Amino acid sequence: MRFGRPLQGWRLRLHTIIFEADTRAGRAFDLALIWVILASIVVVVLDSIVSVRAVIGDWLGALEWVFTLLFTVEYIARLLCVRHPLRYALSVYGLIDLIALLPTYLAVLVPGLHALIDVRVLRLLRIFRILKLGAYVAEFGALGRALAASRRKILVFLSFVMMVVLVMGTLMYVVEGAEHGFTSIPVGVYWAITTMTTVGFGDITPKTDLGRLIASVMMLMGWGTLAVPTGIVSAEFTAQKAPRETTTRVCHECLSEGHSADARFCRDCGAELPPYQSDPIGGG
Repeated sequence: MRFGRPLQGWRLRLHTIIFEADTRAGRAFDLALIWVILASIVVVVLDSIVSVRAVIGDWLGALEWVFTLLFTVEYIARLLCVRHPLRYALSVYGLIDLIALLPTYLAVLVPGLHALIDVRVLRLLRIFRILKLGAYVAEFGALGRALAASRRKILVFLSFVMMVVLVMGTLMYVVEGAEHGFTSIPVGVYWAITTMTTVGFGDITPKTDLGRLIASVMMLMGWGTLAVPTGIVSAEFTAQKAPRETTTRVCHECLSEGHSADARFCRDCGAELPPYQSDPIGGG
């Protein structure tokens, strides 16, 4: 078995099952993996409840190892059935797969780690498994593309917000002063951010009439600014509707997904795509 060569034989069959969902076996694998991910998250959540852990802690620990071993097998299988294992391992989903495995093994392989960090912190990392679900829901991909397409507009909007909170925070520092809790410009900026986002913790409040007028303006601005990023992403999300039906075909070269059924070459790297394989539900 040599990596980098075109997939064939069992590697091609395994790749089709794991990375594509247009076949009966691919759909079954994806559904099974989704349920395993959800079940493992339930175990992590239950393990964080002291009263539950006191009663069935041993069972939860055993289940955690079962899920970890299953995810380990899945991770190894993914590395074996791709042309460039290192490229997949360094991809977003590859790193998520690895993060889902490390906590359980680290807690055992590095005993001295307990002296530096509580093992419960490692358990919290297991919740990253929920990010694996993004690979199996098409809407996650559409949302990701919408966010990527609107990143410049969102960046401009955030830059404007940062300028506003810096100016207003500085103004409040001058108007209110240290005697009313605004001990520095960063404190004033913190107050401006919590006010503009309508959080308003109340730990720092203006006492002067001018300060309250500025706070009122900030609150009204907060209502308006909340709608801006929502509108930007919503517009891009609507524009992301594909003009033609796409599939779960994956390029063996760059692992790009979502090519149309009649596509011959990858839209991202230009590599030739393998023949489209599908097994509709109810088909023979």
